[in-house]
Amino acid sequence: MDKNINSKEELQELAKQLGKKLDIENKRIQLKELEYAISDPSIWKENRALAEEKNKEFGLLRDIIEKFDAIDSVEKIRELEIKVALSGKYDTLNAVVSTYAGVGGEDAADWARMLLQMYRNYADSRGWKVKRLEDNAIEIKGNYAYGFLKKEAGVHRLVRISPYDSKKLRHTAFALVEVVPDLPPLDAENIKIPPEDLKLEFSRSSGPGGQNVNKVESAVRIVHLPTGLAAASQEERSQIQNREKAMNVLKAKIVKLMETEKKNEITQLRTKVKPEWGSQIRSYVMHPYKMVKDHRTEIETSDIEGVLGGKLEEFIEAEVNG
Repeated sequence: MDKNINSKEELQELAKQLGKKLDIENKRIQLKELEYAISDPSIWKENRALAEEKNKEFGLLRDIIEKFDAIDSVEKIRELEIKVALSGKYDTLNAVVSTYAGVGGEDAADWARMLLQMYRNYADSRGWKVKRLEDNAIEIKGNYAYGFLKKEAGVHRLVRISPYDSKKLRHTAFALVEVVPDLPPLDAENIKIPPEDLKLEFSRSSGPGGQNVNKVESAVRIVHLPTGLAAASQEERSQIQNREKAMNVLKAKIVKLMETEKKNEITQLRTKVKPEWGSQIRSYVMHPYKMVKDHRTEIETSDIEGVLGGKLEEFIEAEVNG
């Protein structure tokens, strides 16, 4: 039992308060309803996509209830409190993380690659699966991946001795991180984009993949002309699969923009989107001292190697709870 808890009664009171926040009794009812729904063979025959969605929802809900029923320490309460904070519409979903080089020339391009690797390392540490979509984008598959990573979106600043400067001078570079949810098939199907608003580009894949890679134009990039939003995929084996993946990512970007712009219809999005290169959310300093500091939560550490190696828990938990 945690040292900060003086009695079993105090722990029970904390659990009781958390149960109210979780609406745990209502979740028990929802779990039974979902169990009944997915046990019906007809749903798997008639609408497999819906069945799989309900099955995933069942698993997530069961996990929360089992963790609540097994509370015996403050640590477990803290873990569930994070789940309470991750209650957004898409928080339980997989995530697509993209990085873009900003001001800083070669250093900025290198910084964007370093950030993408940092998120790959973080995902690996959580046991999530990572898949490369294109040179600057990865798909991260894991429960609550989007919820945990969504607040990483923004401008990240790096200060270091540039490996590209023969004089070994200190350089500052910027990169933009974009995070969108990996929409479920049913959600993606319900988002209709006029075909005339889309521009499709095909090319040969530059990465590892099936035997047809580099022989046929299997890589796909799709641009939403009214906004300029774009998404690409080149890691699937066929052009059809890459087109489907790129379209889903593009739709997620459009959904996020609709929420930001408070628009109800895709056709209302007629303004060209410009990257948000405003104030940075986090700074990473390698010289003349070592420090990583989040400018929103004020969390900081001197272990920059650890952070770039994927140790982001302290930053992300502070963002989630903030």
